Amino acid sequence: MIANALRTLLILATLVVAPLAQAQRGVFLTVDDFLAQHFEVPPVSESFWLSGEQKAIAEEILQRPPGLRARYFRAGPRTAWVLEEIGKELPITVGVVVERDQVVSLEVLEYREVRGGEVRYGSFTAQFDGARLLAQGQRLDRHIDGISGATLSVRALQKIARLALYFHQQTEAAHAEIPPSTCSEKLGDPSCGAGTNGSASR
Repeated sequence: MIANALRTLLILATLVVAPLAQAQRGVFLTVDDFLAQHFEVPPVSESFWLSGEQKAIAEEILQRPPGLRARYFRAGPRTAWVLEEIGKELPITVGVVVERDQVVSLEVLEYREVRGGEVRYGSFTAQFDGARLLAQGQRLDRHIDGISGATLSVRALQKIARLALYFHQQTEAAHAEIPPSTCSEKLGDPSCGAGTNGSASR
């Protein structure tokens, strides 16, 4: 009898937990919709190729080796980055819009973990609005409040915000140095000079 009762409780717990876990995961915004929300005109897709120094700084931010390049989108002074970082076990896809060295918007596009999905809510992501990098250490200029049970996902979003801000700074510097007539379509191509870049993801 006790065994039957335990079996029943286990089945009920599974029926309750499974939908909750599924509700945490999903695609909440496509890349196209994300870009349409933040650009009045379609942005240009470019690639950011990381130099040796840039790789070292990106690795310091991520605490792991970065990819060789990052794809991003640009229109005027505004850039958008679609980056991924592991939460607890699976990657979280995040879109970050940056302008004038500060975060305009950070949004979770796809969440794959079974827990911690609260990081996608505006009440959390709004903390990143206006965030900048400090001059030393590539740290954010503000504290980001955590979420109980989502510590690793919160850290992942902080890393992505820092990385997007750093990449934006680097691409802005590259655009300022390179004549648009020769390299505007080749940012990140070695022929355009050292330090030019493109979208960085995993």
